[in-house]
Amino acid sequence: MPTIVVPYRADAKRRLPAPIRAAAAVAMLGDVVAAALEVGRVLVVTDDAAVVPPGAEAVPDPGDGLGAAVAAGLARVDGPALVVNADLPCATPEAIRRLGHAGLALVEAEDGTTNALSLPDPALFAPLYGPESAKRFRAHAPFATVEIRELQADVDTGEDLERLSLLLGPRTRALLAVHA
Repeated sequence: MPTIVVPYRADAKRRLPAPIRAAAAVAMLGDVVAAALEVGRVLVVTDDAAVVPPGAEAVPDPGDGLGAAVAAGLARVDGPALVVNADLPCATPEAIRRLGHAGLALVEAEDGTTNALSLPDPALFAPLYGPESAKRFRAHAPFATVEIRELQADVDTGEDLERLSLLLGPRTRALLAVHA
């Protein structure tokens, strides 16, 4: 059973509409964590432990970006790990399990960034996030690229929320229903 590391920064979703930005980020985190808890132990690496859903463990974010946050979470893992970004509100337990069975693998977003990683050995991780990170991960180690629709669908903008509305997890859907 893998440990799932979910990096979360409260201020990371700056392109979401201001009136729902903070609430949407927390709702998406809740959807990701709920799906992940059905698969294994969940570590949320965050600068705001108050938003960590019940059942998940909070890990302090060292504050040096996404790579450092993931490394901080992986430092507490003994055995296989998955890294699932907090802006994947379409994540399901089945999708996360599929990632966990993929060996050394990554899920690439449409823009070439990396939404999720499967690390049979956490020591294979390197902090390579940013534009075109999927290419850098594949150059670093023999990562397979797996297509898992629910993990490819990240949310960066209000348009993403609208486009994915039928696939969103229950917390994110409920938030949008209130703010429609």
